[in-house]
Amino acid sequence: MNKRIRILFTISNFNTAGSGKVVYDLVHGLDKSKFDVHIACGDNKGAFFKTVEALGVPIHIFETKTHYRPYYSLLFRVRRISKFYKTHNFDIVHSWQWSNDWTEALAARLIGIKWMYTKKAMGFNKHWKIKSFLANFIVTINDEMQQYFPNKNAQKLIPLGIDTTYYSPEHFSKTQSNSFRIITVANLVPVKGIEVLIHAIHRLNDSDITLDILGDNTNDYGQELMQLCGRLGLSGQVVFHGKQADVRPYIVQSDMYVIPTLDQGRKEGMPMALVEAMCMAIPILGSNITGINFVLKEFPELLFPAENAEALSEKIKYIKGLDLESRHQIGEKLRQHCIDHFSMEAFISAHEDLYTKLVKP
Repeated sequence: MNKRIRILFTISNFNTAGSGKVVYDLVHGLDKSKFDVHIACGDNKGAFFKTVEALGVPIHIFETKTHYRPYYSLLFRVRRISKFYKTHNFDIVHSWQWSNDWTEALAARLIGIKWMYTKKAMGFNKHWKIKSFLANFIVTINDEMQQYFPNKNAQKLIPLGIDTTYYSPEHFSKTQSNSFRIITVANLVPVKGIEVLIHAIHRLNDSDITLDILGDNTNDYGQELMQLCGRLGLSGQVVFHGKQADVRPYIVQSDMYVIPTLDQGRKEGMPMALVEAMCMAIPILGSNITGINFVLKEFPELLFPAENAEALSEKIKYIKGLDLESRHQIGEKLRQHCIDHFSMEAFISAHEDLYTKLVKP
């Protein structure tokens, strides 16, 4: 029997970003007869960490990156990470860190271990260049990211996968409503542009339209959005539900999902909240920025200019004016697109093939 490939996934934590769920899905899906999987993360905080623990794979609470400075003692700090890698005899280290840190890559290269990372967000600077130079392989999640690495052949586009069986309207029955229900799900920070959506709804002056906002609204931005709704007289039409562990029951009761991320230097990697909504088979509208337009590349009519509340209001008005069957057909096409291009099976298979090729003599 061939030796299993030992892979270490590194991540800052399982508490603050969507990467944790992606790592969970990948670890859960890999063929354990071929891959011996470990995880290293900075802490064990958050409710989701318990879910990850239930996978039954070794989890090391160990920080695999270190400060760059002072440079004169960098190698001393890096060797601590190298020793950790070597002690556990990893074949591949796959980094899911969100930052541009390159010290864990250096630690792996010093002892000859294959090191790769997934580029999950847009943005590129000198530290990303160093990180990319040191990487044995780079996985990108949208087509625009590939331009960051014009001289690197060891890269591949692997869009994030989603469990299209779990995210399916088949698990729920939709209740009849007299209103046209719009929903958005986001980490409520200013770049998400929720105020653009609120202003678009205000422009329509249509009391039949309601908006459900899912995301932690206890921060300053969330409070500003609530105050904006009050000033615009929309408090009765906009409901803040806070952060929800399971968004599916809310999406399935909606008539449309909107992701209005701003274009102020902001680009999405691959917004999974958008893909989740598409899998639930409802119409979508998204701002025409990197990441969103990658997911919706076969549906350009569902994109609107970022930060343009007037254009968004016209799109909403058009979708609302369609009959139920037409809206249903849009939703079904979006769901089928996810099944065809973003399935979990394809995501897992692509990584298994990549890991196997990386360790071949």
